[in-house]
Amino acid sequence: MTEPTGDPPGAVAAGTFRVDRATGSWWWSDAVYAIHGFAPHEVVPTTGLFVAHLHPDDREDVRAALDRTLADGVPMRSAHRLVDARGREHLVTVVLEAPAPPDGTAAVLRGHLVDATARVDAQTRAEATASIVASARNRALIDQAVGAIAFSEQVDAETAFAMLRVASNDANVPLRHLGRLIAEALPGLGGDPERLNRFLRDLTAAAHQHAPRDR
Repeated sequence: MTEPTGDPPGAVAAGTFRVDRATGSWWWSDAVYAIHGFAPHEVVPTTGLFVAHLHPDDREDVRAALDRTLADGVPMRSAHRLVDARGREHLVTVVLEAPAPPDGTAAVLRGHLVDATARVDAQTRAEATASIVASARNRALIDQAVGAIAFSEQVDAETAFAMLRVASNDANVPLRHLGRLIAEALPGLGGDPERLNRFLRDLTAAAHQHAPRDR
């Protein structure tokens, strides 16, 4: 079957395809070729080629769903992995159904193939970036708290960090939480060692008082 693709110029994230149930012949839009790692019309699309590019762990389930659709005309909807001609893995969704009549007796099935890999990768990168930023922010707060304790107790940074960790463990309060409370209070303490020392003692005592107890 040779038909216009109907896809926007340069579109590679989503494409259309058709399968003739009577003859077993396939037609792919340019985007479907691209998702599979081929130039348009570089290969002849077939059921075997479609199946060959399925990820080995997904192949059995997707092949079974495809066989049912080709045999009975029932709609197929699948989210699975595809391995292109260059060995790159894609996360794709496939919808294959008979446009008319609705009883599934149509000879030609119409399909849509969407490559969601870039979207998933972007989300993963965003989540990783947010995690890194949060970690760096917590680290900065803890470092400020350690500096405050070292100044107040006249100890080195390593000892101050150990003291903060002991207070965190004893009170069952996250280290980052104690660090944030200390760091946020520093501007109001004016660098006064006595006020700082009293604040730290009160904070530790309050943390102990509100810590959850074993029942």
